[in-house]
Amino acid sequence: MSTPSADAPLLTLENVSKSFGPVRVIDDVTVHVRRGHVQVLLGENGAGKSTLIKMMSGIYQPDGGRILVDGGPVVLDGVRAAESHGIATIHQELNLVPTMSVAENVLMGRLPSRAGLLDKRAMRTTARRALDRIGLDVDVDQPVGELGVARQQLVEIAKALSLDARMLILDEPTAALTHGEIDALFGVVEDLRADGVGMVFISHHLEEIARIGDDVSVLRDGSLVAEVPASTDEDELVRHMVGRDIADHHPRRREYTGPDEVLLDVQHLSRHGVVDDISFQVRAGEVLGIAGLVGAGRTELLRAVAGADPYDAGTVTVRGGALPAKDVGSAIAAGVGHVPEDRKSQGLVLGASVNENIGYATLRSTARLGLVDRPGQRRRAQDVADRLRIRMRDIDQTARDLSGGNQQKIVFARWVLAGSQVLLLDEPTRGVDVGARVEIYEFINAITADGGAVVMVSSDLPEVLGMSDRILVMSGGHVAGELEGEDATEDRVMALAVRDVDRDAEDHSEGTSA
Repeated sequence: MSTPSADAPLLTLENVSKSFGPVRVIDDVTVHVRRGHVQVLLGENGAGKSTLIKMMSGIYQPDGGRILVDGGPVVLDGVRAAESHGIATIHQELNLVPTMSVAENVLMGRLPSRAGLLDKRAMRTTARRALDRIGLDVDVDQPVGELGVARQQLVEIAKALSLDARMLILDEPTAALTHGEIDALFGVVEDLRADGVGMVFISHHLEEIARIGDDVSVLRDGSLVAEVPASTDEDELVRHMVGRDIADHHPRRREYTGPDEVLLDVQHLSRHGVVDDISFQVRAGEVLGIAGLVGAGRTELLRAVAGADPYDAGTVTVRGGALPAKDVGSAIAAGVGHVPEDRKSQGLVLGASVNENIGYATLRSTARLGLVDRPGQRRRAQDVADRLRIRMRDIDQTARDLSGGNQQKIVFARWVLAGSQVLLLDEPTRGVDVGARVEIYEFINAITADGGAVVMVSSDLPEVLGMSDRILVMSGGHVAGELEGEDATEDRVMALAVRDVDRDAEDHSEGTSA
């Protein structure tokens, strides 16, 4: 490790550039990370943030420029080289083994031994020390897969700190967390800042930046376009990111003037222990938002309607035709498209091309004499990709290599190509930047303007309030209430969302006291 200079940043990317083939993804960018300081990287999907943090963590090496640690030039030719300089990364997809204990995960690859045997006492002691540093009180022998996402994320941070990390890279750490879990995480970040740990923070939630950041490096198309304080007004941050003003962050328009037709009719849908007696209708030209706390049954409801999961009772009808339970093919044939909560594990084949991923829902319907129409699929996929402005090298690029927002657009493109008239959207803008969010909202407007119907599950209350014509609020697997869009407020939605939760808590308290 280089000798620290008192005034030098922990890490500097100095005039770095990176190309992949003919595509230049980072162009002459300089970023500093300082002790006890949170440096925010902000930009649209595909702006270059992921490439920069991969340079910091040793996964990529710059083609031009240099990397300095404590003021001295270094070569980070791998993750271990970065770790040797005290640099650790907490990726959005957590790098934990669910069946292994918390202690084993914290010390993964560095398990202590004595006389050739695992020293469990030393392992537990070291893991406990790392967990205590961030205030995480869990059993070190518990399988990490039994913990919630928020606590798993803290285990990742403890693992980094057990490496004597002086600098943490936090890649969208709040994407899957509740408000309470975010508060707890930010408390840990504040403690680490006070300990002099430098941090790089990436988030698409602009309201988090002023709360947790110190300075912001704004990227656009691979270039650094602004270096501003974290207190900078959100509208100004957006202007830097996208190069234009976005006047309305939730541009819902109701433009459909056709027949008042019920497209989707769900009646008395139940699945034991998950959802109970759910009924609703969605009409042509309408967006029905579904709100509720994590665990309310929103995702399970959408998956059952889409034919992905079974249900015990009830009916799902599309344009008057009943759909069989747990039959995705029938749902697709009836015009139902499903954008799942986890695009990477449920919505995409990451190793397949953009072309292949877009075409999966239409391979059978466009086949000729039983054979896949490959030239036609390719032509149609290219057309839809152009319409949705998917940023890619070409249609043959693998989905894995695209940014999160562009991966999400691929899933949407599949249902555009399929001509789906009923879209079931589960957290459609999670991990998507503000510019791509607006593009997705405009796509929703286009679907409803053409007479389609949208059901949108979202944990982002401003999104639900801004884009929904009606809002169904779920709590504990039940429908707690329904609100018209113009009458809905965050307070009214939350009052309904916690109704059954509060009742269950009261029942539990009464049962305990009895």
